[in-house]
Amino acid sequence: TAFSHGELQETVCMHQPVGYRDKDHPDYVCLLNKSLYGLKQAPRAWYKRFDDYMLSIGFTHSRMDNSLFIYRKGSDMGYLLLYVDDML
Repeated sequence: TAFSHGELQETVCMHQPVGYRDKDHPDYVCLLNKSLYGLKQAPRAWYKRFDDYMLSIGFTHSRMDNSLFIYRKGSDMGYLLLYVDDML
């Protein structure tokens, strides 16, 4: 469900989903407030939200890979690797 937590940066509309169609207005469209699975923007929206959070709590990016986050505190270090929506 990670991709459904992304915040869209652009306006995205879609046809009314089957089972939720307004019988009085079948040609209306839905304005998406959040990302959905299947959207081209979904992986990027999820990554952006995750990246912003990780940086806000003190992690930095690896110089070689933006999906590797590094946390340093004194002589301690922590690593978090993000692969699609899995964290290692």
